[in-house]
Amino acid sequence: MISVNNVTLAYGKRVLFDEVNIGFTKGNCYGVIGANGAGKSTFIKILNGEIEPNKGTVDVTPGERIATLRQDQFEFDEVTVLQAVMMGHKKMWDIMIAKDALYMKEDFTEADGMKAGELEHEFGEMGGYTAESDAAQFLNELGVKEEMHSVLMKDIAANLKVRVLLAQALFGNPDILLLDEPTNNLDVETISWLENFLADYQNIVLVVSHDRHFLDAVCTHVADVDKKKIKIYTGNYTFWYESSQLASRQASDKNRKMEDKKKDLLEFIARFSANASKSKQATSRKKALDKLVFEDITPSNRKYPGIIFKPEREVGNQILNVEKLSKSLDGKPLFSNVNFDIVKGQKIAFLSKNPLAVTTFFEIITGRILPDHGKYEWGTTITSAYLPNDNTEFFTGSLNLMDWLRQFVPPYVKDVDEDFLRGFLGKMLFSGDEILKKTNVLSGGEKVRCMVSKMMLQNPNLVILDEPTNHLDLESITAFNDGMLNFPGVVLLTTHDHQFMNTVANRIIEITPKGMIDRLMTYDEYLVDERVKTLKEELYS
Repeated sequence: MISVNNVTLAYGKRVLFDEVNIGFTKGNCYGVIGANGAGKSTFIKILNGEIEPNKGTVDVTPGERIATLRQDQFEFDEVTVLQAVMMGHKKMWDIMIAKDALYMKEDFTEADGMKAGELEHEFGEMGGYTAESDAAQFLNELGVKEEMHSVLMKDIAANLKVRVLLAQALFGNPDILLLDEPTNNLDVETISWLENFLADYQNIVLVVSHDRHFLDAVCTHVADVDKKKIKIYTGNYTFWYESSQLASRQASDKNRKMEDKKKDLLEFIARFSANASKSKQATSRKKALDKLVFEDITPSNRKYPGIIFKPEREVGNQILNVEKLSKSLDGKPLFSNVNFDIVKGQKIAFLSKNPLAVTTFFEIITGRILPDHGKYEWGTTITSAYLPNDNTEFFTGSLNLMDWLRQFVPPYVKDVDEDFLRGFLGKMLFSGDEILKKTNVLSGGEKVRCMVSKMMLQNPNLVILDEPTNHLDLESITAFNDGMLNFPGVVLLTTHDHQFMNTVANRIIEITPKGMIDRLMTYDEYLVDERVKTLKEELYS
């Protein structure tokens, strides 16, 4: 067990945590959620001892080991991949180094032999004699091939380093596992493996993630960081979100009787408890929900953006026609022979093993760069709005948010006053004097929210979204997801957010160096389609 007692942390006048008291118990996985800047990653660092609180203590059951997903990709540059994984169990690694040093001594004494015997026993008790094979197995399952195991960390690609550091954290069955954004830079197959691994994990896990699908798959509880406190709720992220929304609606309904409210909440708990039996975390989550009482469900204090796109006009029959589009970079094809038409009602997810391919494709159809071959043609009724992956070019000046947004008002909009612009900024949670903030001091999440304000202002009937969830907190991601579900126009998108992709898209197009795959189905259906798997093997071979 790990318990947090009266923990307070402040940086100057800014208080992150004020008298936090919570405990985490074996067999549970806690999803640590909170707005950007609330202190999620800082809390993980307090738990692992990297940051000392101003006040309070973190107590761990004696003998239990904490493992953390390291964020510094250069920390282990001078050791091999396999060694980096084994170093995740520091005590075992230190014993291995110590006993090997004894055996290397030229004047090996009887006392050295006694000490070496003690170390060998302790090493064996920790599972040291299978450590290399265990580490190699983790690497193989995470997609790091055997020929890479003896390579120095400094000589492998960044995306592989992420996997090695993840294997390092998981190695040796730690009693307490702390994971900060573990799905970053992982492909869907590796994320699925991690979901299954954590769902079966019997010890304590705390995970910070903006991936709602991942949180739903692995978490039995949610640890909500809000207003300098942390409160633990039973259930996964979706249960927390929907139950808090239900409680908020009930709190505003003063006319309904308490008995009716209680009945609705109990029915809600029962429904989720039944659904839990179908999830990967079935046993532990269902037990937790079965113990839940309706008093435990409270309204959320969170604010959600209002992402509402209102097209100026409906799309016509001709939307976008793409013929034999191809593009290479440095002599290597990103995609080739892309052909498709779009019809009304379609929301299309674009995939590629190379994310640059989709970004380049979007840059071509928005007129920013030219293709090598082929052509595309937009319908005359289309008014599009584009959210690029890199928005740097939009924030080079130092305008305040009001004047920045004013630049993008469509010419047909008359009487643009302060209230008009405040309305669009307010929907993205810029209120009061925040609209006077200079664009050159905005955070990554604030820039994305500005870009969404700009898009809504344009009243598009077609939106193009390149990684729309980047830099956003869970509240903004959820609101964006809901906005796209309710959007009556056409959506072209690519995202690493599984839930966003699966709930919004009704058509999947995968572009590859050798051609494309085009299917009218959801993302989850696409992932398990055997014909698609066969085609992908051919196109990526």
